[in-house]
Amino acid sequence: MISEIAKITLLPEHFTRAETVLASYAGLTASTFRYSTGVAGLRIDNGVGSVELLPFQGQQIWDATFHGRRLTMRSMFDEPEPTQSYLGTYGGFFLHCGATAMGNPSPADTHPPHGELPNATYHSAELLIGEDENGPFMGLSGRYRHAVAFTHNYVATPTVRLHDGSTRIHLEMEIRNLMGAPMDLMYLAHVNFRYVPDGRIVDTVADEANGYRIRSLLPPEETLTEEYKRLRKAALADPGLHKRLDGAQQVEPELVMAMDVAADPAGWSHALQVLQDGSADFISYRPDELGHAIRWMVRNADQEAFGLVLPATAEADGYLAEKAKGNVLRLATGETFRCHLVFGALSPEEVPAFERVIDAARATGV
Repeated sequence: MISEIAKITLLPEHFTRAETVLASYAGLTASTFRYSTGVAGLRIDNGVGSVELLPFQGQQIWDATFHGRRLTMRSMFDEPEPTQSYLGTYGGFFLHCGATAMGNPSPADTHPPHGELPNATYHSAELLIGEDENGPFMGLSGRYRHAVAFTHNYVATPTVRLHDGSTRIHLEMEIRNLMGAPMDLMYLAHVNFRYVPDGRIVDTVADEANGYRIRSLLPPEETLTEEYKRLRKAALADPGLHKRLDGAQQVEPELVMAMDVAADPAGWSHALQVLQDGSADFISYRPDELGHAIRWMVRNADQEAFGLVLPATAEADGYLAEKAKGNVLRLATGETFRCHLVFGALSPEEVPAFERVIDAARATGV
């Protein structure tokens, strides 16, 4: 049960180069600022860390830091760029992907990489202040309407909540079809943790030999390094190998795979990247809402990123390929798609309980 204390409409004029406290409540503080690139930023601090959000550009979570550790991928972008180009500002911690198409387009596809949502221009944005079963929170929500005459008409409404003293980010997305006809829907939650050398991966894939499917779409053969060819050959022979990469391993180009995951008795699937100090990055989501699980990683001189799990409605091979597989959802007129995720960091004391839940789900294969 969510009790809303206040909702503050965010306007572009609230955001200047000088960071300004907008609101404080129960140990939480929200501040507005602008990056040097001109992009508006909203920082929410909860005493143990903070998140940086982009209220008007995709409602991305650009950065997340807890207990002094930055969770976000390393990229060539120190700050977000004011662009709708997916690769022109690729460095955020979380991006919404979709919704008319998603994934890497084939030469026959007409959609941009991961669709229109990642850097969509939001028509409205609100700072949320309230309390729920997890305690006091501050959050961000907004509304993006995608309307193309004779083609698409939907509204996307995401919500992000950060609670006092918590290292867990709660996220929801709703997409409602406003068109007078059914619409095709694709959605992917792109969480970009940092690749941590010698991390230990724990997930609910029961069959390491067959539960991971390495993506077959690759750049031209002549662009692949011998190191990558050896890594890929080894991963194809033993897909579970990717969970045991050492700190010296380069992964270039990216390694992408689909996974068969199990859920716990409550309907949630979980995955961990356990660090050497016993703490972990984690993600939890519902496979009955997001029925496909993607994992990707890249590690080179310019970026280090680990998509521990990218929960999605389809695999990531682009609209036409996923349509042919039967993976594209259909929303009736007026119908709303909803999904829920929780992700962030765990302390060493929290990790063993998560591992027990994951082990039980993997054993039962629910």
